[in-house]
Amino acid sequence: MLIGGRLRDAAHGAEFANVAPATGQLLGSTADAAAGDMEQAIAAARHAFDHTDWAVNRPLRRRCLDQLQLALEREQADLGEELVAEAGCPILTLGNAQLAWPLAEALRYPARLIEEFEWERLLTGAGLFGPRNVRTVVQSPVGVVAAICPSNFPVEVMLNKLGPALAAGNTVVLKPDPHTPWNATRLGRLVAEHTDFPAGVVNVVPTSSNAVANLLATDPRVDLISFTGSTAVGRALMRTAADTMKRTFLELGGKSALIVLDDARPAAVIQSAVGVCVHAGQACAATSRMLVPRKIFDEVVDQVGAAYAAVPVGDPAHSDTLVGPLVSAAQRRRVLDACAQGVRDGARLITGGGTVSGLAPHLRDGFFVQPTVFACADSSLPITQEEIFGPVVVVLPHDGDDDAVRLANDSRYGLAGAVLAGDPDRAMAVARRVRTGAIGVNGGMYYGADAPFGGVKQSGHGRQGGLEGFQQYLETTTIGYRTPRE
Repeated sequence: MLIGGRLRDAAHGAEFANVAPATGQLLGSTADAAAGDMEQAIAAARHAFDHTDWAVNRPLRRRCLDQLQLALEREQADLGEELVAEAGCPILTLGNAQLAWPLAEALRYPARLIEEFEWERLLTGAGLFGPRNVRTVVQSPVGVVAAICPSNFPVEVMLNKLGPALAAGNTVVLKPDPHTPWNATRLGRLVAEHTDFPAGVVNVVPTSSNAVANLLATDPRVDLISFTGSTAVGRALMRTAADTMKRTFLELGGKSALIVLDDARPAAVIQSAVGVCVHAGQACAATSRMLVPRKIFDEVVDQVGAAYAAVPVGDPAHSDTLVGPLVSAAQRRRVLDACAQGVRDGARLITGGGTVSGLAPHLRDGFFVQPTVFACADSSLPITQEEIFGPVVVVLPHDGDDDAVRLANDSRYGLAGAVLAGDPDRAMAVARRVRTGAIGVNGGMYYGADAPFGGVKQSGHGRQGGLEGFQQYLETTTIGYRTPRE
């Protein structure tokens, strides 16, 4: 762990296992924080915010982020291998959202904002109280930020939380997911060994205990919780944080819709459908509901089923693997149970729905699930409404643009989505009617450190990225003062 500028074990020497999802075998162990360790980390972050110049020293913040960027780049290859091992992500994903994209932008963009952002602005005009009454709006850091990260894209989320939080002048307690702790503990080592971050500005505290992690929500010394994970946990954190009036940024689950219009290119439809499988469907923004014109519904179902049956499943360390394992045995069980429930509810299973056979001997204890396609006409079933977080897509028919929008919005979630159409104006018109935080049109990508990303409805609130994401780590103070008489 990294606590108060020092790399250390848990106070009582406790450790938890880090298991490889592809093999089910032990990779190694990680320091397992107890309550006392977490409290020390919170105290260190509070002290660094209150008693160092971190919050006001912008040149230092820029220098430290630049140093961390270089340190991460020097160890990019090792970090990538580590991600494949502990997250089970296919190696091909390292070239995009797992590693390359966040490493390119997640720290650099907020580091630039340190110099470019309008930290103070003068309100023009005399206002109600005459020309001698001057008002200035000042932006300052919130304080201590608890950054709680998931297992599916751990580096991407971690860097996109740390970058703006630190650039804005906050101090951070980072709590990685216990299934994928090593990317975070590596970052803690790099902070300690290769940067000038003052002690306590960055703290990395892995723990296997939900009770220990929950201290971040109950401790009044923490000012903001930045959480990416399930809607159920997000709701619980929001309730707990209310007691101390913490600000919360919650990027939660999704059941996003891929809307196919009747003039869409067939090849684009299949390509987009298969994209749900990448990293075994463990992506909150995955478009796991396909809404297809009724007149081509059966044809698309057959094509998507054939494509899913042919998707390569296997060792994530192989370059030709598209679908690796789920992150844990428990998650595999949840996905298999959801598929079984779908069959019981009457959804038509086209392909998949079970475990994977024919794997290499070293993978037979891994947490693999077959790429799975359901066809369903009932949009109220759990298989069409609940986030499964596995390589599972459900195809539903629609009766035109209005009906497609209705079905897309018939969800408690609103995180992402996509529209495919031959007519770009028609596609844009449909996209603007979907209640969601982000949406792609005809393959367009909304991702980027300069682009706000987050959800509406039960997909959460707040944004990662962009000016909106930067400003959520800031407080606003308005100062009014009287100028002397001339």
